[in-house]
Amino acid sequence: MTREAGLSGLDAFLAGQGPHYAALRNTDRGRDAAPTTSALSPFLRRRLITEDEVVRAAIDAFGEQDAEKFVSEVFWRTYFKGHLETHPQAWTGALAGAARAQGRLAAEPGLRRIYDQAVEGRTGIDGFDDWSRDLVETGWLHNHARMWFASIWIFTLRLPWELGADFFMRNLIDGDPASNTLSWRWVAGLHTRGKHYVARRDNIRRFTDGRYDPQGLDEDPDCLEEAQPPREAPLSRAEVPPSGTVALLLHGDDLHPETLPLGRGVVQRIAVLTAHAPDAVGRVRAADEQALEDASRRAEAHFGCSAEPLGEGWNAGLPIVTAYAPVGPSADALPAGVIRLRRAWDEAAWPVSNRGYSRVRSAIPRLLGV
Repeated sequence: MTREAGLSGLDAFLAGQGPHYAALRNTDRGRDAAPTTSALSPFLRRRLITEDEVVRAAIDAFGEQDAEKFVSEVFWRTYFKGHLETHPQAWTGALAGAARAQGRLAAEPGLRRIYDQAVEGRTGIDGFDDWSRDLVETGWLHNHARMWFASIWIFTLRLPWELGADFFMRNLIDGDPASNTLSWRWVAGLHTRGKHYVARRDNIRRFTDGRYDPQGLDEDPDCLEEAQPPREAPLSRAEVPPSGTVALLLHGDDLHPETLPLGRGVVQRIAVLTAHAPDAVGRVRAADEQALEDASRRAEAHFGCSAEPLGEGWNAGLPIVTAYAPVGPSADALPAGVIRLRRAWDEAAWPVSNRGYSRVRSAIPRLLGV
């Protein structure tokens, strides 16, 4: 999990599936087939490669019109991050809901049985069981399969959505608090109230090239409801680097330190903060640690100083700066007083991400300056 691998993946996508992305992106051909999407999300999630460079590379390769669908999908990631920044209760509420649901598993044997069947791929539902096993064994699912899976989990198996979101976050190699939490809420009908996503047999059959034909799905469910939707919170003000030298703290949500607004002579100390998703499996932790090590090496080379162990006094009294950590484990783990530098990409897009995605979509030409 390195920047070099992310750039190689981007080149392969542009030269391979990229021109066919809009036509093929909804088709899931299975774990052993060539991907029909970019498969760049593990690198984008950690910002080993950035949304900005990926979007501009696609536009340069295909032109604005032919790159439009891919660009819009990348902006969904940006939108989710901005929306969670202005609705942080969606994240804390999901964590609290998962904890409550774990209590129900202990108290309700029937629910426990269905949950165990779901996460072990033993429900008997065609497709769903394979997706569950694929997730555990590979850390990856096609985006369309994630939507089908979440819908079946919520509406057919009647399992708490928060447990499904937790299952994904623990296992996905690209697990992202914003994209994962808000996608599950969207499927359930909570993100856009009254609008849910329903997995349908014919749709699954069509977009798996006939590999799966699930029987017995609930194709006419009601949306889930909640007593109190997450309240909107004001977006925090952007911070600027202090004058003089600083210490740089790296974290797993933004691992492209070379493009932070910091000069080579400004950074005098570097340290790495490790903060995994709650109960993340070994594969996810290993990917996080490899990405952090890669970023640390690049930061050392770029700024000309060595990384220090993250301990008392590592910063030698210098102000600590870090790339902005959006809502999630990294933000929760940051020490008090750290100066968080928000990228221009987020500064431009997040203010229009507080409601529905349509505001972001209509703003894309302005955001890109095209």
